[in-house]
Amino acid sequence: MKQPCVHIRFVLCLLLLLTAGAVAAQERGPYDTVRVYAFVTDNGDTIPGSILPPVEVRGYLTGKWKRRYEEWTRLRNAVYVTYPYALRASRIMNEINRQLEQVSDRKQRKTIIRSREKDLKKEFADKLTQLSVYQGKVLMKLIYRETGNNCYEIIEEYKGVLNAAFWQTIAVLFGSNLKQQYDGYGKDIEMERIVRDVERMYGVRG
Repeated sequence: MKQPCVHIRFVLCLLLLLTAGAVAAQERGPYDTVRVYAFVTDNGDTIPGSILPPVEVRGYLTGKWKRRYEEWTRLRNAVYVTYPYALRASRIMNEINRQLEQVSDRKQRKTIIRSREKDLKKEFADKLTQLSVYQGKVLMKLIYRETGNNCYEIIEEYKGVLNAAFWQTIAVLFGSNLKQQYDGYGKDIEMERIVRDVERMYGVRG
């Protein structure tokens, strides 16, 4: 009857030994080594390295940065909408200028300008009337960027001083200004960055 008890004690001792061995295996001595990734520096030194698991960090915009992001989004959308019009307008004005280079007769010059004005109205009239006041301001700045002239100067050149003054009055009534210029390295730097992104995206410029 005593033999089974001896057997049980033997099994328990064996289990304790195995458990102790497993714990001891987890404890490394000063001369034990652990394999890790290594990186070789420019000087030829080898340093150990490891790859850490990714950590997700979340942040929330404060009121100030939220408003700034909304303003930037509004500007970006306006540039996306109006920049093609500015490009097309600059091309047409360059074509008109080339036509007028060899023409000195005032009547003939007016005829050329009126004919191209009709083409512009057909192509842009309906689309431009759908722009908001804010988008109109962005468009005028982009036209200046593409032509080097503000809209007042362009109207004055093609339609005369009275027409330019009339449309400037209308623009002021709607909170705009035909004489506004473009400063891509100052107050309009955000617009310039967006335009360059558009150019890279669509390969507009080399």
